[in-house]
Amino acid sequence: MFTATDLKQFEEKKISLASIETQISHFRSGFPFIKLSAAATPEKGIEVLDAAQIDTLKKIFEEKASGYAISKMVPASGAASRMFKSLHAFMDGDTEEAQGDIKEFIEKLSDFAFYGDLSEVLKKNNLDINTLLAGKQYKTIIRYLLTDAGLNYTALPKGLLMFHQYAEGARTPLEEHMVEGKEYSKDKNGLVHLHFTVSPEHKEKFVEKASSCESKYVSGNNSFDISYSIQKPSTDTIAVDMNNEPFRNPDGSILFRPGGHGALIENLNEIDADIAFIKNIDNVVPDSLKEPTYTYKKVLGGLLIKLMDKSFEIITAIENGEMNAIAADEAVEFARNEMNIHFPNGINFFSLEDKKGIIIDKLNRPIRICGMVKNEGEPGGGPFWVSDPKGNTSLQVVESSQINMDNEEQKDIVGQATHFNPVDLVCSLKNHKGNNFDLHEFIDSQTGFISLKSKDGKELKAQELPGLWNGAMADWISVFVEVPIETFNPVKTVNDLLRPQHQ
Repeated sequence: MFTATDLKQFEEKKISLASIETQISHFRSGFPFIKLSAAATPEKGIEVLDAAQIDTLKKIFEEKASGYAISKMVPASGAASRMFKSLHAFMDGDTEEAQGDIKEFIEKLSDFAFYGDLSEVLKKNNLDINTLLAGKQYKTIIRYLLTDAGLNYTALPKGLLMFHQYAEGARTPLEEHMVEGKEYSKDKNGLVHLHFTVSPEHKEKFVEKASSCESKYVSGNNSFDISYSIQKPSTDTIAVDMNNEPFRNPDGSILFRPGGHGALIENLNEIDADIAFIKNIDNVVPDSLKEPTYTYKKVLGGLLIKLMDKSFEIITAIENGEMNAIAADEAVEFARNEMNIHFPNGINFFSLEDKKGIIIDKLNRPIRICGMVKNEGEPGGGPFWVSDPKGNTSLQVVESSQINMDNEEQKDIVGQATHFNPVDLVCSLKNHKGNNFDLHEFIDSQTGFISLKSKDGKELKAQELPGLWNGAMADWISVFVEVPIETFNPVKTVNDLLRPQHQ
């Protein structure tokens, strides 16, 4: 199937032949559906904290966070092109009549944070934005916003668009994450640690923007340590034709495609920190609305520290020979009740040595605390109890594509879902000895997604790796906590910036 040239291509991308063969086998057999056993709800699986608990956990974070190396990882590789889908459709159409999304966009154009920049670039081209609006020259305005005739927003990453307007000027999501980081992602010396995963073609622009604006956000003893990484070529996946044979480019080389956000487990694996917050680039709000975000980031972080400290104490006691039968039973109850860990039936009758071995195996792994938001629309992917082939149950973040919706039982479980995953995570990355976990050890390689695409007019099949907060973290310890909808404000279309949360 593969030529010497193919093998050289694999070698250059640092992808093993065994990995290629595994990917092709997944195309042929498909990925098995996840088996849901129940929806995670406030009754079982999602913690709903009262005011006293919120206050306690926030204080734990504020008092203890300085003792840990903390970083904030922001997936930011996506281009902004999808934000402007309706604008492109209008610009490419035949009518000048603004309707629907376009009508709202034009009527509220001055409310966008990029309005000032757009006015300036038009002025440089001897055009006046008010004259264009009065003359219904909407396509001209949009062209100067989206294309290289003007601001070229279609070609920019979402993190570098102007999102929010302030008296002193507009801010990008990159800047909003810098401001946020000062509140919960800093060390005892005030150094704010941020890590952005970016596309290769955008990295220089991110570096330039961060460097040019950093001085605006330095206050007191705060300064910034901002690092960047790109999705590794070794995480690309092979594309195949409709017969599951390698899809070849016109030059004979094999087509590879990005492996999806699950590839970012490699980037997370290289962050040298005890604790990492993960939050998407577009989930930001202006300063006036940041307080709920600050509170719940500290609450989730405080819960992580509490659970880390207790699990480290248990593992250390076992390794030092200091755990008796009563303490072992207490450790099992703690892990089961506080960390949702499944233990074998009848573990209370196991020998002390066997019990201690199981406890270490269950606890000596990374922990993720995941914020969950109440469903406000149709239930879909989100937090569920999942059963594996061995009968073990665990909490997982499940995408709708992983669920067999033709199975009535599974469909009923989905219908009982009360929450969804807003990608609001805080993760432990090191063990009780301060050594980094190898996150590869906790991936469920039997999860993934196959989609139909096309290239050069030919159909092909593409494969995504296990998602970062799905299969890539399947064997982590998972704790789900309800967070308010105010902490979830993504921007998927340009008109989302007109919502009150972004004004």
